[in-house]
Amino acid sequence: MQTKYYLLLILFFLRHAVFSQAITPDLQDASKWKLVNRTAESFNEDGKKGIRFNEVADNGLMILQGTDFSNGSIELDIKGSSKMQQSFVGVAFHGKDVKTYDAVYFRPFNFKTDEVARRMHAVQYISIPGYDWQKLRTEFPGKYENKIDPAPGADDWFHVKIVVNGKRITVFVNNQQNPSLEVDKLNNNDSGRLGLWLGNNSAGSFANLIITPLKNN
Repeated sequence: MQTKYYLLLILFFLRHAVFSQAITPDLQDASKWKLVNRTAESFNEDGKKGIRFNEVADNGLMILQGTDFSNGSIELDIKGSSKMQQSFVGVAFHGKDVKTYDAVYFRPFNFKTDEVARRMHAVQYISIPGYDWQKLRTEFPGKYENKIDPAPGADDWFHVKIVVNGKRITVFVNNQQNPSLEVDKLNNNDSGRLGLWLGNNSAGSFANLIITPLKNN
């Protein structure tokens, strides 16, 4: 009953929330972005115009300069890979610096695995520095990560919509009506920088970024 109640509240919010004009940052305009521990190259292929990152150790970011994000939606297309433990791709937001932020990210190599436990680790929320995935999985198993159903192909593009409203974070994949993940933020940061995020030893491609703030934030 509680899950159904939360779903009804989310659907009500999405129908009645008043969004401001969408922002569509150019991912290929280097003057608008700050790269952290990655290099990037532009691409135009398969009807998508975006950016592709290299694969190196430790986390990487590409941070949008001059724009703070508080509440609203973040939409984009992401492509990772089926490389085991080498495809962690997502979005960071409410960033204070390169070591303090929230993030939602995906593990494409877990999307369609035959291992049930791994499928439950397809999408993840973290709050850095206090709550990385290890701490959350140990102390709150199954609460801050989930499966994606139906799951995209591990090497395919997939569409992501992340809705942030106060403490609530809701994640939709491939325009599904039901969210793949619903969590409450683990800190009191209510605004900050937004960026593309890559995990340890991960490459990834991103395209079609749309940021739509909630009105009157």
